[in-house]
Amino acid sequence: MKLFLLWALLLLPVGPAAAQEIKMSQTAPLEQVYGETVEDDALLPMNELDMDFGYALYETTVDVEEENPTLTIENVRDYAVVYADGKLQGYLKDSSKSLKTNLPIGIHKLSIYTENIGRITYGPEILDNSKGIYGSITLGKTDLEGWKMTPLEIKECDVAGITFKEGTSSIPCFRKGGVTVSNPAQETFLDVSGWGMGEVWINGQYLGAYWEENTEKTLDYAQDVTEKLVEAGVRVALDDDNQKIGYKIRAAQQVDRVPYMLVLGAKEAEAGNISVRDRKGETTTMELDAFIAKVTAEIRNRSL
Repeated sequence: MKLFLLWALLLLPVGPAAAQEIKMSQTAPLEQVYGETVEDDALLPMNELDMDFGYALYETTVDVEEENPTLTIENVRDYAVVYADGKLQGYLKDSSKSLKTNLPIGIHKLSIYTENIGRITYGPEILDNSKGIYGSITLGKTDLEGWKMTPLEIKECDVAGITFKEGTSSIPCFRKGGVTVSNPAQETFLDVSGWGMGEVWINGQYLGAYWEENTEKTLDYAQDVTEKLVEAGVRVALDDDNQKIGYKIRAAQQVDRVPYMLVLGAKEAEAGNISVRDRKGETTTMELDAFIAKVTAEIRNRSL
């Protein structure tokens, strides 16, 4: 996986490309899309930065008294990448909220780039839906304070107004590259394998977001769940398109005689369970085997 937040402005005419490599030869710093910085001794969730979704940068100065201390954050919603003095230290998420740094004794600038991938609109977590990083944060035995928190207005920006320069960057940034396509326009695919996580524009047109690790694991898990349901004799359709979860739920609700909807995301894939939504809109977390036993019994009894 490459660096987190590989935003790419790709100058790609519409049409098929025969496996052309896109070389990112230019970069642009994220300072061009900084929002209003908020300062506080404590970490503030994105809700308190007037952010519903997107990216934010959390920064502070740390005094390391012992080599290679462990960084621990109480809440990580949904994903974060940690840099110190411009050098990558590692990645954090809600299921993995500690990492051992590679810091020598001394003063260092700590930068944590955080993404909120969206808000829960179903189930019990709708009542606990803060995003970003918040709560206690320690480096070794030291509580960290004195934070500067800056929204990164990525999706709101006009990429045509971003100033690029030739060269590379070791920290999250915009990257720009291009290919030439001369064939007649038809369906073309952009392979983002190895890019990690970020946003893509093509010829200034926003294409969408990608999260390689999360998407692959979640899709593999969803396909595994689908296969097990089919093997148990349950009729099931997998919606694996790129629409947001709220749209998918509303679309599924329009289908007649669908008693259950399974909502599968990174959290379910990590835990190995499923979120089951019934006709009343109530959502329950279940083990897959328990759900299969329940629904097959209902099929036998014709209670669905």
